[in-house]
Amino acid sequence: MKNEDKKDFRTNDNLVVGRNAVIELIKSGREIENILIAKGEREGSVSKIIALAKEKGIVIKNVDKKKLDFISANANHQGVAANVPAHEYSTVDEILELAKSKDEAPFIIICDEIEDSHNLGAIIRTAEACGVHGIIIPKRRNVGLNFIVAKTSCGALEYVHVARVSNISSTIDRLKKENIWVYAADMDGQPWNETDFSGGVALVVGSEGKGVGEHIKKNCDVTVSLPMKGKVNSLNASVAAGIIMYEIVKQRL
Repeated sequence: MKNEDKKDFRTNDNLVVGRNAVIELIKSGREIENILIAKGEREGSVSKIIALAKEKGIVIKNVDKKKLDFISANANHQGVAANVPAHEYSTVDEILELAKSKDEAPFIIICDEIEDSHNLGAIIRTAEACGVHGIIIPKRRNVGLNFIVAKTSCGALEYVHVARVSNISSTIDRLKKENIWVYAADMDGQPWNETDFSGGVALVVGSEGKGVGEHIKKNCDVTVSLPMKGKVNSLNASVAAGIIMYEIVKQRL
């Protein structure tokens, strides 16, 4: 093996490239957002990486080799790269404990399949300003805490607990047992400004394209919506979340 193949290439703090580097990263137990593998790569140590990732429950994404070349700045990625979070994740327990320590009713934001990094970063920024105790995101089909999210949050990520869970529905069930009412921000709901947000609140925000998933929405206590007077039938997810967050803040004050 060439010497250059043995190097632990790192193009930034959030990306680890190279087969050996990714194997050691997995073994270290450090949080990993996902592992990117070039399409068609299955030989040699790549099969070991796939097996280790499945054992640890790490998301694997098959991507075009040109994409790997681009995001790794043409470093010798050997067909493999791993994204690591820009910030350490919290837990749902820590979010609930924070609310308890402040003697406040829990105020939580749940993101359902938000795939745009700028949207998640903007939601985190507004959440920090509104005194949200924490944000919950799903492990799959949702952007994680990458460097774009961190940058867009303008520093707010350092002050907001973000928990990543395997199943949003079961997490909602758990929050309900904590006397937290769960509200879905979606179309065809009751007006947001006529909704009682007193007590513990968990607001579910979905992606612009799909909104809140039907299964998730059915598990929520109330659906709230914003009036649409224009020709476009949806708002940016972070904008919609911000409007409702401030209504919750207004009622709490």
